[in-house]
Amino acid sequence: MFNFLVTGADISSPRGMVALGADRVFNYTSADVEEKYAPGGVLDRAALMSIPLVITNESSSDPDFRAFARVGTITKITRGHSEYHIEYALDSDIPPIANDVLESLAPQLNFVLRRKQFWGDFHTNHWAVKDADLFRVLYTEGLGYRQPTVFTLPRGSVDPNLVSVMMPFDGGFNGVFAALENAVSAAGLRCLRADKIWEHHLLIEDVVKLIASARVVICDLTGKNANVFYEAGIAHALGQDVILIAQHESDIPFDLRHIRYVKYLNNEEGLRVLAESVGKRLQSLVSK
Repeated sequence: MFNFLVTGADISSPRGMVALGADRVFNYTSADVEEKYAPGGVLDRAALMSIPLVITNESSSDPDFRAFARVGTITKITRGHSEYHIEYALDSDIPPIANDVLESLAPQLNFVLRRKQFWGDFHTNHWAVKDADLFRVLYTEGLGYRQPTVFTLPRGSVDPNLVSVMMPFDGGFNGVFAALENAVSAAGLRCLRADKIWEHHLLIEDVVKLIASARVVICDLTGKNANVFYEAGIAHALGQDVILIAQHESDIPFDLRHIRYVKYLNNEEGLRVLAESVGKRLQSLVSK
């Protein structure tokens, strides 16, 4: 659920207040939602303030004057003689979203679009409540958060059976990768590393896709490889489950030393122990 408020007022400030006639409350809102948030015709103010707010101005037919919506929360609702006063606060971490982009998401967000002699959600001042998961839709559509500039975040879902391995592209790590493959296979999963795929002209795009689509990411920090450090940072930023491994404690940078890691020796016995340790951790992660 989320509040949708269209106003003629300036919404550029972090906080503001909108006055809206009582006859414009719950326009373009389904009857069951209205009954939930205004049982017996009385606003449930606490419930309305507990759900997100999208506030915007009316859409314009002039492409040079696009209206942009903001996301925030309602902080106070008071009743006047024939109107409501709605105070709000904007979320500074969520950038503005163009009205036409939101209109393109009408099916997912339950917006009513303009038709002949029918204004719809984006062409009249009103307050509606929409039965949709706002943040889920924004996330899946790649909206509402800042985008990286050096690579593109894929929109596909996570592959629950994929484990991505980030390690130096060096023949000396082939035995390590083989041990990790055994551990991953024993856990009923499949294993890939970036040098085994080629879908984009830019290697970084393949690396990011591999990280973003994996259920678990394994990063070998041995040798303080700058590329692997970068990839571990991307994995952590995307909220992935990450298993860190390294041959020496000194391979772990200061900023990651608070995170547990698997230390291993690059010999037959050491790789066997590595496979066992990683296998146990994988079982723990995938069973969550």
